[in-house]
Amino acid sequence: MTPSRSPATEPPRRPRRRGRRLLAATAVALLAGCGEGGSEALLGDYQQHLADTLALEAPPRADPENIGAFPEQDERLFEVAETREGMLDVYALRGCHIAALVAGRNNQLGRVAPPSQRWLYELELWRQLSACWNTEVPASLSEASRERLSRLTELKTEQLPRVSWNALFASEEWVKNFSRASDPLAPEALDETTPRSAALAYLREATLRQFDPDWAADSATLEGHFKTLQERPFSAELLRTLLLAEQRLDEASALIEQALARPDGQACPVDPERLTDAPEAARLTEWLASLERSARHWFGAIDALLDAQVAAPPAVAEYRRDWLSLEHPTAPLPAFAEARDQHRALLSRLRRRCQSIAGT
Repeated sequence: MTPSRSPATEPPRRPRRRGRRLLAATAVALLAGCGEGGSEALLGDYQQHLADTLALEAPPRADPENIGAFPEQDERLFEVAETREGMLDVYALRGCHIAALVAGRNNQLGRVAPPSQRWLYELELWRQLSACWNTEVPASLSEASRERLSRLTELKTEQLPRVSWNALFASEEWVKNFSRASDPLAPEALDETTPRSAALAYLREATLRQFDPDWAADSATLEGHFKTLQERPFSAELLRTLLLAEQRLDEASALIEQALARPDGQACPVDPERLTDAPEAARLTEWLASLERSARHWFGAIDALLDAQVAAPPAVAEYRRDWLSLEHPTAPLPAFAEARDQHRALLSRLRRRCQSIAGT
């Protein structure tokens, strides 16, 4: 069994996200064609509609920040000490039928197996040892062999949850799901959230039931779900979409604040109903609702998966709080929801003012 690298005792803290609601000092070119695709176009169309309706210049579009870097390997993995037993000692436990497992783990294929397969090996080894301990085999062993069987069973029981964690956080598929080299999702890609979250649900079940003798881990199913995670960096793309939406909503809100700052006679150059009833506004409202549903579903599934695991190393706990949280105010989902609610409140305020002016 090859040991994992232990997390640093005091991992470097990522700088706090600053000025998320401030526009960049220098406006950047339109991002359409750089990966945002339909989402950027939809947000841009709404901003232009709002500017035309309010007789203002469309705001310059600032570049949303990128998502944070995923913790490095030595920050996110647990140390799992390698267990070394001599072949004669393993042979003495032949009644437990672990010799083939140990040989398979120590051959060339076993040494280069992906993290998920190493977890399956450790899971099967624990099950064999645990089942053996509850048979007549221990009574037939020498005192030394019986003590060795007890020690191995206890050790593998203690190690298995950390091996399960490492199987996920050492996997290339999981790490790349949070790749910073990603783009916001196209609107239609939000439909993939529910089917893709089946992978997260299975990994959670595997974690919760790894000590359940009535549950059987299936290698093909496990690898199929890891393949789903590998197909696209869905977590990162969803985070980038939330950051993009928050940025564009803040820019649109700044337009309304400009209109509210004008004298009453200039605040409402057109029918205020156009602010919310136009096709651009309707499409945006529908997309924002879909984005929030998808984000809450996906990050809720990640939350459930991580809650089923052992307590995270500090660097992962920090990343989870800052980027994946459904509640922490500066995490992308709550920050997006705040920007959307603030925009709605400003729209409502402007409409009330326009209606008041029209009634005088």
